Amino acid sequence: MVAENLHRHQHNDGNNRTLIFSYGTLKRGFSNHHLLQDLMRTGDASFIGLYKTSQRYPLVCGPYKVPFLLNLPGSGHNVHGELYSVSARGLARMDELEGTTRHHYERLPIKLVPAEEEAENIINNDDLVINLEDESTMKTEDAPGVLTYAEAYFAHRNYAVEMWKKNGKRGLRCYTKKETKGYVKRGDRPQHLTFLDHIRLFLSDSL
Repeated sequence: MVAENLHRHQHNDGNNRTLIFSYGTLKRGFSNHHLLQDLMRTGDASFIGLYKTSQRYPLVCGPYKVPFLLNLPGSGHNVHGELYSVSARGLARMDELEGTTRHHYERLPIKLVPAEEEAENIINNDDLVINLEDESTMKTEDAPGVLTYAEAYFAHRNYAVEMWKKNGKRGLRCYTKKETKGYVKRGDRPQHLTFLDHIRLFLSDSL
């Protein structure tokens, strides 16, 4: 049986913090990590370690190579990423970046296990995509390890299933530098369209 880690990280002053699993551009070395760097400088975030999802989830790329974790447990892979402890003030800034009030992403609970030992092999492995159309032969139980309860920014449920189909039901284990080829930063995208407009165009084959 998988052990459960119910520990909640706290500030020295006793304020509750939220554990956030980062799987995409907020990771170290990627385009939006500057936000976490700012939060760490002010004490509003701290790096915990390398983790992976205990269940399989689809991790795919959408318009402009933007990564999306889809809340479709049982499909995809055990996704690798980074775990951060974030204050309430830091969480508000992350929610704004991820557009949670605009239905871009939604912050939902997720179960994780440590991934330190295998992280380097996964990140440096070019064979990161597997076709999962026939999932009947794949195991669905949790990965072994001590469970940590956190939260992650999932693609909003309004378009998640379509995004999975658009990617041919093929997912990534880890969002790496390989996937960032073709990534376009927010300020360099057409400004007359909203993020949801970009997603709709991508899903309709018009982008």
